[in-house]
Amino acid sequence: MRIDKLLWYLRLAKTRPVAQAMAEDGHMRLNGRRIERAHQRISTGDVLTVPFGAGVRVIEIVELPARRGPAPEAQACYRVLDGSPVDKIAAAIRNDA
Repeated sequence: MRIDKLLWYLRLAKTRPVAQAMAEDGHMRLNGRRIERAHQRISTGDVLTVPFGAGVRVIEIVELPARRGPAPEAQACYRVLDGSPVDKIAAAIRNDA
């Protein structure tokens, strides 16, 4: 599957042209290698590093989606590897203890 189509199916991009621009910007990495083309092939087991605003999201592709479905269906196709966002209150409590 093409990387731009995957980004759109997984709802990481709002439209397919936005997904193509994300892929061609050269800021994403696939298995540690820089992506510079929207037609880059991706398959299950690949690790994708995607910049979002001020942060970066690292995901592993668990399954290739068949369509652009609802968000829960899209989220079931990948696993987040960079961890969950830190809760500032919980972090403060742990640091005080």
